[in-house]
Formats: sequence, structure tokens, C-alpha cells
Amino acid sequence: MARIYVIHEHDGWMEPLRAALAERELPFEEWHLDQGRLDLSASPPAGVFYNRMSASSHTRGHRYAPEYAGAALAWLEGHGRRVVNSGRALQLEISKVAQYAALEAQGIRTPRTVAAIGEAEIIKAAGAFDGPFITKHNRAGKGLGVRLFHDADALEGYVKGADFEAPIDGITLIQEYIEAPEPLITRIEFVGARYLYAVRVDTSQGFELCPADACRADDQFCPADGANSGLFEIPKDFESPLIEPYRRFLIANGIEIAGVEFILDGDGVAYTYDINTNTNYNPEAEMRAGVSGMGAIADFLGRELASLEGARAAGGSGAVA
Repeated sequence: MARIYVIHEHDGWMEPLRAALAERELPFEEWHLDQGRLDLSASPPAGVFYNRMSASSHTRGHRYAPEYAGAALAWLEGHGRRVVNSGRALQLEISKVAQYAALEAQGIRTPRTVAAIGEAEIIKAAGAFDGPFITKHNRAGKGLGVRLFHDADALEGYVKGADFEAPIDGITLIQEYIEAPEPLITRIEFVGARYLYAVRVDTSQGFELCPADACRADDQFCPADGANSGLFEIPKDFESPLIEPYRRFLIANGIEIAGVEFILDGDGVAYTYDINTNTNYNPEAEMRAGVSGMGAIADFLGRELASLEGARAAGGSGAVA
């Protein structure tokens, strides 16, 4: 029997999706890919495969989980299996450089960014910025490596000091600091490459120095953590001219489930700075708004599975055999 397969490496983040799938009595199986064995001579099972591999897996001791997930996705796609959030989605998940290049190619504005490897090159990169700038890791998540600097000397002291955080892939990003008139960032959620809702994140309790990812390295501001629900608000009747460009961008890059984050500067100009293809949702904010991200994902995966089963019943292609 075909089923839903969820590719991941974080058991805690799976709990709400497990509950949503079980509530709908959908058959599913988890592929926890921090380690394993892949027989390339075998055919994958029939089903719908949902990739929610995380860029921050190495912070949980799963250093090579994304690489292994990439191998599994290549195998699945090579056999024509239905994959939600493709290998291209994983490529963007683990590289902000790839994200920014793809966003700019679709005409979506990103902050000015320089990627550097090596202590001397990181320091040199700071010379390209007249005002304040931030650093972050290319392969990040959880706000890894995010710090604010006002000049190159301050950055040099950090890079040469004991507190420097070396990126897992060696690439440090130096990025212009976007000063927002209010301590807020906005994340727009998509399921099935369709707009689901937007969430505004109050950054005043931890992001006043940097409008960075809505998860800090200590998980204190993870959207999945209901303890910080007051920081997250799902506005009613949200509208933005970015929704349609984001939708086109996701479709062009094989992404169906994601959260896309942007910030507005003092002139109201939007800068898109992160795409999270392993999106989490804040349960308390959703309860107040009467919506469910994981419920929407479960419904979407259920429809895809039903479509797959319908094709099999009708004598469809070997891709679903």
C-alpha cells in the first residue's frame, strides 16, 4: 500500500505533524536520515515523499543528514516518485547564497551580501559596506552566526577572537543591516505552493540588533515553541504584493511547503532574507487565529496520496508502481 513518507532528522519538530496525520488516519512512515543505508539497485516504495530536512541538523549531531537526504531525494526523483520539496528545495535550504541568487533571478530583492571563506577574506568583505552590517552562516537555521557590527575593526576583533563561530560549510556571509522602523519581521507561509497565512514576529526581545531568522541558536524564539507565543501574531486579512512573486519563485524551484521571511526598511522597501523549507508553526498563535499549518500540510499530503492511488487504480505509469 502506498503511504506518506516524511524525510527528517528532528523528532521534536515531527510531533505536530505526526498528530495531524494520525488524526486524519493517513498511512505514513518516517525516514529519520541522520544515518542509514541506501541500495541504489532497489526501487523505492510507492508513496508520497515529503522532504523536511533541516539546514541546522549539524547542531543536533546530525552532521551529514542533509547530504544523505540529498542522496535519497536523487534516488527517489530518479525513479519518478512524488516528492514534495524536491532536491532543489534541499539545495536552497542549506545555502543562503543559493537562496539569494534564485530570489534575485526572479526579481525579488535581497539584502546586499558578500560570501567569504577564510579569516582575511571575511575581514576584507566588511570594507564593502558603508554602514552597519551583520554576519551569518551560509548553511544556517536557528540564527547561526548572526551578529551586528558597526565597522570593520569590530568584525576583525570578532573573527580573530575566541567567540568566532565557524560555519559548518566554511562560508560566512557579510550582509547589509536593514534597519526596520518597528522591531518586526514577517514570514509568509505556503502549503502546496499556495498562500496559507502570514505571521509577524516581534523581534524586540532578541532581535533588536538584527532582523534575523525567527529561531535563535538557543531555540528560545523557535516558532514551534508555544512558550514564546506572544512574539508571534497571525494577522487577519493579510495582504502583500510579495505573495504572488513568492508563489512563482517556489514553483520555479520545486518548493511546495515553505515559509519565506522579509523585513521592511524605513522607506517601506521589502528585503527577503530567508526561505525555510522545513517550516514550523507557533501553536498558540495558530490557536488564536483559528488556523493550523500542520493540519494544512496533512490535508495536502493526503490529497496527493489519494491522487497517487487514483492513478495506480487507473493503471498509471510505473512511477507509482
